Amino acid sequence: MKEFFGFGGYQRQPEGFLSWQHLTFVSSLMVVMIVCAVVLGIKNKNKSYDEKNRVLIWSAVLIDAFEIFKIIMLCIISENAMRWTYELPLFLCSILLIAMPIAAFSKGRLREASVDFVLIFGVLGAVLGTYGAGNNYSCYPVLSFDNVISGITHTLSGFASLYIGISGMASMKKKNIPITFAVLLGFAGCAAVANKIIDYNYMFLRRGDGTPYELLYSLVGGNAVLYPICVIGLFLIYILAFYGINHLIKRAKNKNK
Repeated sequence: MKEFFGFGGYQRQPEGFLSWQHLTFVSSLMVVMIVCAVVLGIKNKNKSYDEKNRVLIWSAVLIDAFEIFKIIMLCIISENAMRWTYELPLFLCSILLIAMPIAAFSKGRLREASVDFVLIFGVLGAVLGTYGAGNNYSCYPVLSFDNVISGITHTLSGFASLYIGISGMASMKKKNIPITFAVLLGFAGCAAVANKIIDYNYMFLRRGDGTPYELLYSLVGGNAVLYPICVIGLFLIYILAFYGINHLIKRAKNKNK
């Protein structure tokens, strides 16, 4: 257990990013994520919204409970009470730690926009935070506290996204796009400020750190202004594309009725 949690530092060498151990572990999590989302989504598809929302409530509670436990343990393991400043929910995947509870517990248009946000970014965050997490799997053994908790929280966000889509909870109204944009830009602004204050790399706005963002970082030559603008721009384009594809699918379904 001491080695799993990393007290005194990990003695095992990391198996490496995209090693068979890394791919096997995250693929196992993905299978569980998809199966649970499909089973519960189909089971609750024709139930009332409140009944569907119970699953989302449990997902929101669990993802935040795991994350809080992780932050507390990392502060203890590192013997640094300020370690939490490097664990703030200011990565793209981490935004779901706030968006999911809002989607589960709020009402009205804010709930609609939050549910849409979870649908849009949940699976993307799950994939990027597991298969694309070169920053984690290059530094820590696959079966370590850091990677196991990270894998669980990322696939919980992916589960919530798939469940919302399958159970029919999302509204995907065009009028909610500005709110979705505002949420993303607000978090990006907070991440940029935090990066400046504590010299960190939230939302990977400074560099790729071994993740797929490295491709974009290399493409713009590491330009300190152009790179973060392109990162945020890609997110905004992704949101518009998601809404656009959803609209086309709905229109095609209506024509076939």
